[in-house]
Amino acid sequence: MTLNIDQLKKKIIYRSNYRGTKEMDKLLGAFTKKYIDVLTVNDLKDLEKLLKNDDDNLYKFFNGMETSCKFSNNKINNMFQNFNFNHK
Repeated sequence: MTLNIDQLKKKIIYRSNYRGTKEMDKLLGAFTKKYIDVLTVNDLKDLEKLLKNDDDNLYKFFNGMETSCKFSNNKINNMFQNFNFNHK
């Protein structure tokens, strides 16, 4: 089975913008919008894995708090934690 990059990007964009909480919709939507077109295939796969986590753990991870799940030390997770989110 071949990986369709455009389908993967659409899935990631959708999953980033429709999380369940408005705060995470905005945060992950902005993060994805900024980086989606410059990520490698492996980065996209890591972003897809990141998005499988629930909003509470993602919020805690983003803010450097203790989470109930383990996050890998990879480029995407580091970019997410260091993302400068200017919400308005």
